[in-house]
Amino acid sequence: MTKLQSKQNKLTSRRAVAPVIATLLLVAIAVVGGSIVFVFSQGFFSSAQISGAPQIESLQINGYDATDVTNLTLHDGSLIDQQATPTVFSGVANDGLLTGERVAIYVTNQGVSQAALTEVRFAGSVYTYNTSAALDTWDANTFLNAQEFTIIEKGIALGIAEVSQSPTAIIQPGQQATILLELEQDVQFGRDAQFKLTTANGAVFVGTVVAGQQSG
Repeated sequence: MTKLQSKQNKLTSRRAVAPVIATLLLVAIAVVGGSIVFVFSQGFFSSAQISGAPQIESLQINGYDATDVTNLTLHDGSLIDQQATPTVFSGVANDGLLTGERVAIYVTNQGVSQAALTEVRFAGSVYTYNTSAALDTWDANTFLNAQEFTIIEKGIALGIAEVSQSPTAIIQPGQQATILLELEQDVQFGRDAQFKLTTANGAVFVGTVVAGQQSG
């Protein structure tokens, strides 16, 4: 075998081995790179699931009681005052819906996160949230005043409805509640009054209340 033939054999051998090595290197790089991406993505999504919370809000306005009675009906079908001798919690009956009398509106949070109400508007007026250890009677004016609202969580058998103790107007996921308004102005019977809720995330929910009627 001459030196030229030997050199050609070596070159041929190298050309045969190089593609195999290159392929193995590419496969190794792809495996290592894929593993790194997988580990990183796993950590990212895990932390996102832990720290992130869905912000989709869905408030449904189920109904209302805007009748001219002394004791309004709540979202759960009970009355505000279920004591043996009920007192006046809504206003004077049969005199119209006058300033300082009350309207009950039923709301359900159908979302997966709590809904913080930043604005409650009824018949063009903005109402301010207020809370207390217990709901006051209509004539007392010690807690709920004109152009204010509170959230009633449920009726109490042989007692007075339970008021939310939250310092801010919050409705929890899945919660049904009654928003109790004390009117800022007289509302004529038969009037379609717009009820509008705005949350901290900017979501807006609108319904209509017909003065003098009950729905839901």
